[in-house]
Amino acid sequence: MADISTNPTAARPSRRDLLKRTAVGAGVVALGAAAGSRLFTPAIAAAPTKIRLAWTEVAACHSPLGFGVAKGIYAKHNVDVELFYQGQSGQTLIQALATGKADAGAGLVGDWLKPLEQGFDVKLFVGSHGGCLRLLAPEASGIKTLADVKGKTISVAGLGTSPHLQFQVALAKAGVDVQNDITWKVVPFELVGDAVVKGEADAVAHLDPWAYSIQKEHGFNLIADSQTGYFDGRVCCVLGANGPFLNDNKDAIRRLAEGNIELHEYTAAHPDEVAAWYLENLKPAGLDLQSLTEIIGHLVTHNHPVGADLVEQVRRGADDLKFVNVLDPTTDPRELAERVTVNILA
Repeated sequence: MADISTNPTAARPSRRDLLKRTAVGAGVVALGAAAGSRLFTPAIAAAPTKIRLAWTEVAACHSPLGFGVAKGIYAKHNVDVELFYQGQSGQTLIQALATGKADAGAGLVGDWLKPLEQGFDVKLFVGSHGGCLRLLAPEASGIKTLADVKGKTISVAGLGTSPHLQFQVALAKAGVDVQNDITWKVVPFELVGDAVVKGEADAVAHLDPWAYSIQKEHGFNLIADSQTGYFDGRVCCVLGANGPFLNDNKDAIRRLAEGNIELHEYTAAHPDEVAAWYLENLKPAGLDLQSLTEIIGHLVTHNHPVGADLVEQVRRGADDLKFVNVLDPTTDPRELAERVTVNILA
């Protein structure tokens, strides 16, 4: 994922400073006054537990996390969340937790599973949403269905990235040999759409908001996404906690999970508010408020499994990655899912 953060100036505070300044103070009070007691009434409790949460700040599906910090939703649950920009990919998410730069992180199921299979000490504890990836193609490509992608070239930002893995699975389930019948063309993150426009690829697999921007700018057709068809009802992103931190702070992680569920339910009901915060603070992909509201409203933010439901979602994700030879053929998806999750609300 491209690092498109801007450099702070003396006249304009950085986004991270802005998030820190608005986390528990004026944001809570002002919004509480505006919305009555509808939301964000902080509980009076002991000093909040600090949790460093890794995120990808301009990814559409992570915008509720920043909104939740800025507007006091996490603070309501007595956790002091500090957002840590983990970088460009699932690999950098893993590195952030492995090196102790973050205590917990948000990432796609497919990004977590291979490191977890190999023994990475993280427990997945709550889902956030479904559906932030798109497979797009222009009308002239002749591609109408997943089966039509056979023999075509798909541009992606990298092999092993979430769009690459997700649509490998979707295509394989549609009967396409993803090793021999598809050419995966790796191009720079910001140029995956241009590769199709220039005729270097027939389709593009990408994540929002950039996928939406490509679709809107070039009029590409949506061939598949990560919330319909084979992926209907599936969770996309989940939160994981560093093992030692979880062992020492299980109640704080429980409260983080409760806050995460609340803020995503709020996002489902008020995508326009989250989009307004997203636009003002992060200005992603050159999109306007209407477009960002549509993107955030498109996410399935009611899908936040915990406990047995999370185990089943992770099992299905592991089964998918085993199907396309990402996980070891001897791996038992059920055993893996039970081993790498924790029922945090039990």
